[in-house]
Amino acid sequence: MKLRRLLTLFLGILLYGLGIVLSIKANLGVAPWDAFHQGLAALIGITLGQAGIGVGLLILVLNYWLKEKIGVGTVVNIFGIGLVIDLFLYLDFIPTMHTLISGTAAIVISMFIIALASYFYIGAGYGTGPRDGLMVGLVKKTDKKVGLIRGIIELTVLTVGVVLGGKIGIGTLILGIGIGPVVQLTFHLLKFDVSKIKHEYLFETNKIAEEVIKEQCYEECL
Repeated sequence: MKLRRLLTLFLGILLYGLGIVLSIKANLGVAPWDAFHQGLAALIGITLGQAGIGVGLLILVLNYWLKEKIGVGTVVNIFGIGLVIDLFLYLDFIPTMHTLISGTAAIVISMFIIALASYFYIGAGYGTGPRDGLMVGLVKKTDKKVGLIRGIIELTVLTVGVVLGGKIGIGTLILGIGIGPVVQLTFHLLKFDVSKIKHEYLFETNKIAEEVIKEQCYEECL
């Protein structure tokens, strides 16, 4: 059961990275966070994936300060998606789109891939990504509506991304407007209710691991 959940988690991370790379290859502008990562990568001289990992780690610190729970999935999300993005961009097996039709199609497909990825990695029950945790933490801290907080976060990272040279365009608008409904539709088709997922957080995971080790030691002693 544990192995199956871990495989589900890693499959979700793999698909998430694929979805992001496909949205980049659409060549119509990227999502707000990716624009921020692009700008940061260009400024510092690192890869897009490395920028994503660095930002994810900083957000993890903020989440800890906001007292948001951290799971194995949160950590895997930070490092896994960045590494997958860099790997897929290095392999360069997805062609860059050069027309509005092909670019739009690529973005739509990327949103469904990301939605499916969310289904797998959230469904594994090892915690959500750091950016979602930041949003939830700020909602609790400020007592403001989630839509307002999400909007402020997205607008902030997009603005900084543009200033740093991140690529935006019609694709940015499509992703910003479309990803929510696409995720909702995908979850509905898969009959997936995120509210029913019981997440196992980091210290709980350690505790379970310790119990397993103790059981194995006890059996060996017998």
